[in-house]
Amino acid sequence: MFIRKVFHTDKKNKTVYHTFKLIESVRTERGPRQRMVLNLGADFAVPEDKWKDLANRIEQIATGQDSFVPYPADIEELASVYAGRIVSYRGSEEKKQSPDYHTVDVDTMDHHDVRSVGAEHVVYETMKTVGLPDLLDALGFTRPARDAAIGVIAAKLINPSSERAAHRWLQKKSAMGDLLDTDFTPLSQDRVYKAADMLLTHKKAIEDHLRSKESSLFDLTERIILYDLTNTFFEGSGKYNDKAHFGNSKEKRNDCLLVTLGLVLDADGFPKKTEVFPGNVSEPGTLETMIASLASPGQAKPLIVVDAGIATEANIAWLKDRYDYLVVSRTRKTDALPAMVAVREDHRRCIRGGIIRTDEAILYCHSTDKEIKETGIRNRFEQRFEEELAKVHAALTKKHGTKRYDKVVEKIGRLKERYKRIARRYAITATNTDGLATSVAWERKREDHHPGIYVLRSNRLDLTEQEFFDIFSLLTDIEDAFRSMKSELGLRPVHHQKERRADGHLFLTVIAYHIVQAIRYALKGKGINERWSTIREALSTHVRMTTTMKREDGRVIHIRKSTRPEPFHTKIYDALHLSHYPGKTVKTIL
Repeated sequence: MFIRKVFHTDKKNKTVYHTFKLIESVRTERGPRQRMVLNLGADFAVPEDKWKDLANRIEQIATGQDSFVPYPADIEELASVYAGRIVSYRGSEEKKQSPDYHTVDVDTMDHHDVRSVGAEHVVYETMKTVGLPDLLDALGFTRPARDAAIGVIAAKLINPSSERAAHRWLQKKSAMGDLLDTDFTPLSQDRVYKAADMLLTHKKAIEDHLRSKESSLFDLTERIILYDLTNTFFEGSGKYNDKAHFGNSKEKRNDCLLVTLGLVLDADGFPKKTEVFPGNVSEPGTLETMIASLASPGQAKPLIVVDAGIATEANIAWLKDRYDYLVVSRTRKTDALPAMVAVREDHRRCIRGGIIRTDEAILYCHSTDKEIKETGIRNRFEQRFEEELAKVHAALTKKHGTKRYDKVVEKIGRLKERYKRIARRYAITATNTDGLATSVAWERKREDHHPGIYVLRSNRLDLTEQEFFDIFSLLTDIEDAFRSMKSELGLRPVHHQKERRADGHLFLTVIAYHIVQAIRYALKGKGINERWSTIREALSTHVRMTTTMKREDGRVIHIRKSTRPEPFHTKIYDALHLSHYPGKTVKTIL
C-alpha cells in the first residue's frame, strides 16, 4: 500500500482541488492494477516523508501482521484509526441464512477496538422513539451535523461533562458511531460546538416537538403544571456572558457568577418549557413569562404548582384570573389550627393536614420530622444568641468593657443582624444612666407559629386534605429533575465563557433530560425504578469489539459485533423492546 495525492477539477466552477488516497496494487486478469483502499480526505496533514511508514503500518494492522520495527506513537495511532476504517468500509453485514465456515489459526485470534454500546443502544433507540433524528432532518441538519448533534446529546446522557470531553468520548470510547453508521474519528471539536449551537437555534421547535410527541406517546394530560428555578455556577470570569451575575447560589457557590434555569414540568415529570435567565433574576418576576403560553385553546386550565419563592401576592392575583393554582404560602402564622388528619405516615415521620376554606382553601400541614429539625436549629441558635447577649451584659461591669449606652445599643444591633431569624423572637431592653448602660435584659416573645408547620394555598375549594398534600408533593419531582440534571447529566459547572455557548450547554442538558425521563417512564411501567446513573453504569459493560483471525490461506478475517448481553442488559432491553445485539455484525476479509 502507498499514499497518493490526487488532483480533481470541480465540474461546476472548474476549481482544482486535491485529496489523499491510500492505494494498493492488485493482480487482475488484465495484469497489475492499482485501486483505492481508503480516501484519506483533503485535510490529511501527515508530512510526505512519513507516508511510507504510515501505509506500511496500516497494511500490517489490517492484515494481522506483526511489526519487527517499532513505529512512532503518532504513526501507530493514525494507522490504527485508518485500519479500523478499512475494516468498516470494506466489510459486509453478516448474512445469517446459511453457515459461513472458515479454517482459521486460533492462535492468531485477537480482539481490539472495544467500545461501549449498552447505554448508547438504549439512548439512541429512545431518541428514535420520540422522533428526534427525523426532527433534525426536517429542521435542515445535514447528515454529518445530525450525527454530531445526536452524538453530543448521547454524551450528555452517558458521559456527562463538557463538550470537549464529549468529543473525546465519541472518538475514543463509544460505539455510537457504529449505531449511527458513521465515523466519529475525523469529528472536529469545532463541529461539536456547532452542533450545540444549531440545537440552540431551533430550541422552540425542538421543545414543542418533544412536548407533543411525549404527550401522545405516554398519554400525558398536562392537568398539573410545576414550575421552579435553579441556578448553576461558572468556571471562569463570565465576562462575555451578560447573564452571568452574582446571586444566591443554591449550591453554596456564592463566590462564583451564576446563571439561572427556569423549568416547567408536568405531573409525570416531563419538561414542557425551559428558559435561561440571569444569575441574579428575581424569581417571582419569571412566572408570567414561563406560564402564560402553556394553556391551549379549548382545554381545561391546568393547576399551577409553585414554591414560596415565586408565590408573591402579585403572582397569586395574576394566577387567580387565569389558572387554578396551589402554592406554598409565604406566611406561617398559625394562631388557630383546624382539625387535622394524617396525610402521610411512615416509620420516620407523620404529616397531618387541616383545611380552612374561605375564598381560598388554606391547608395547614404539621410534620413531626420538620418540627424536630426546626426545634433543634432554633434551640441551637437561641443558645448562641443568648450567650452573646450575656457577654454584652457582663461587659458592663468589667474593666475595659463596653459601657457607653450608644455603643452597647450598636453591639445589640449587630447581634440582631447576625441572628436575624432568632432575634425577632426576643424583646431586648438596655437601661442607662448619664449615657452609661447599666443593664441589658431580654425575654422571649410569644410564638406566632408552631414549629413544624407550613401552609399551602389554593383556589381549588374541592380538594380534600389528602389530594391537596399529594399535589403539593409533586414539587419534589422538579427538585429531582434539577438534581438529575446537575449530578447525572453534567449541568454544573458551566465552563463556557460566551453566552450562546453557555445557553447551548444548558439546552443540551434539557434535551438529555427529556430522553432520560422517557427511558425512566417506560422502565417504571415494567417495575424497574433504578436511577439513570445506575442503569448506564450497568449497561457500560455491554460492548462492541472487532475479533481478528488469520485464515488457512493467509488472509485475515475481521468480525465486528456486540458481545453477548448479561442478565441485567437483557432485562433493560426487554423492558424497552430492544434488540439484545445492538448494531450490525460486520465481516471483512483482507
